[in-house]
Amino acid sequence: MKELPNPTFALSPVAVPRLLRPKSSRAVIQPRGEVSEVLRTREEPAGAKIIVSWARHQDEVRQAQRLRYQVFALEMGATLGGNLPGHDIDLFDDFCEHLLVRDADSGDIIGTYRVLTPTQAKRVGSTYSDTEFDLTRLRLLRDRMVELGRSCVHADHRHGGVILALWGALAEFMGRNQLDIMIGCASIPMQHHGTTSGQAAASIWRQVRQSHMASIEYRVTPRLALPVDRLDDSLDIEAPALIKGYLRLGAKVLGPPAWDPDFNAADLPMMMRVADLPTRYLKHFSGNRVRRDAGGGYIGQA
Repeated sequence: MKELPNPTFALSPVAVPRLLRPKSSRAVIQPRGEVSEVLRTREEPAGAKIIVSWARHQDEVRQAQRLRYQVFALEMGATLGGNLPGHDIDLFDDFCEHLLVRDADSGDIIGTYRVLTPTQAKRVGSTYSDTEFDLTRLRLLRDRMVELGRSCVHADHRHGGVILALWGALAEFMGRNQLDIMIGCASIPMQHHGTTSGQAAASIWRQVRQSHMASIEYRVTPRLALPVDRLDDSLDIEAPALIKGYLRLGAKVLGPPAWDPDFNAADLPMMMRVADLPTRYLKHFSGNRVRRDAGGGYIGQA
């Protein structure tokens, strides 16, 4: 079993902020080697338990890559390269930290995010977002900027708790390492809400550019633009849940969508700054603290 290189930033312990948890959940953090896990007990659905951890060895990364393949290729119709059938693998994976959510009963990975730190972005030479957008205007932010990507949740577990658990762990990571900017490409599938030729993406772009655009100094341009001017953008359609969640947390859209033919999707460039978070979330991203309980584990403290 191949161990992953030591992370460039501290990964443990992870804590789930109370305001990012459903009322029916609790978080107990238990140490396991160098990386702790968060055991979240939820009353829904059917008393499901989920565990959040950072990947410690390549076998765990492979499990995340298989989930990504299932979601992106089999569900969304993405055309994925790589030398390992049934896996979504690209050149950035070896430089990223991989955040995992498991079903506590089966042990299966049901949700994942990958995180590219500023140090690792320098080592690989860019971020994934750089391949889709000209990020020149963000050059002064790069030392504080984390890229989030390849977010996905198994179809049987899209009840909200999984993505909340991922966000809670990301909050701890950002606060612990004094990073305050997150960027990434938020995808809108071409078949979103039954559409097939980009009308959904064009309509969502029309909505968000009226209310959620970043200031001009942070605007970016797509390398392969979705031709929104030639598409019907009049649909009254909701953005995917992940994009809506980002916008509720204060994220801004940096420019028009890029067209990603391999993933059969339009990608919106997004940035979330800790300073822009709603007040009720801000304290969690500015550095969570944990206390040791009597049993030797850790309990998240809001």
